[in-house]
Amino acid sequence: MTEPARPGEYELLRSETVYEGRVITLVKDTVAMPGGGDSVREVVRHPGAVGVVALDDDGNVVLLRQYRHPVGGYLWEIPAGLRDADGEPPLETAKRELAEEVKLAAQRWSLLTTTFSTPGFCDELVLVYLAEGLSDIDRPEGFTAEHEELDMEIARVPLSDAVQRIFDGDIRNAAAVIGLFAAAQHRAARTTLRPVDAT
Repeated sequence: MTEPARPGEYELLRSETVYEGRVITLVKDTVAMPGGGDSVREVVRHPGAVGVVALDDDGNVVLLRQYRHPVGGYLWEIPAGLRDADGEPPLETAKRELAEEVKLAAQRWSLLTTTFSTPGFCDELVLVYLAEGLSDIDRPEGFTAEHEELDMEIARVPLSDAVQRIFDGDIRNAAAVIGLFAAAQHRAARTTLRPVDAT
């Protein structure tokens, strides 16, 4: 949960939309500072995203390799996607992304973690779920893979190997790093997870 600012600390004085795109909006906020004066903050508004650590009965995790234009190359990731379907609960987004990207469904879902990806300038909140009891399914009706999804590579690797690949620098996507570490710790320590519908 995000702790709100206390009265007298930080107050939004005005907000100006600089750019509005398909996914993100850039705003310029003027904020009163608790020590006096004000300061301008450029903020990227983002609809949020979900990620899925899909773990099979043999302890293998599903990874996919996808081209990411902002970094100019391919990254190994967990199934994930934007929360851009209006009114769709995040768990349903996670289920849809798992089906669309890797053609899987899961019997059991848990919320592993929620994280702000880059809170210094962006409000994107990523919810990472653990999906277990996997089964193969067809892609959802009406879904067509396009663009970067057309050459995605899908692999199943032992969870411990995926964690080692983080240390090797082979897995660098933030949601994947956080999700894989969280899943490994949960399996090792049987940590208590929040309700699946928590945010």
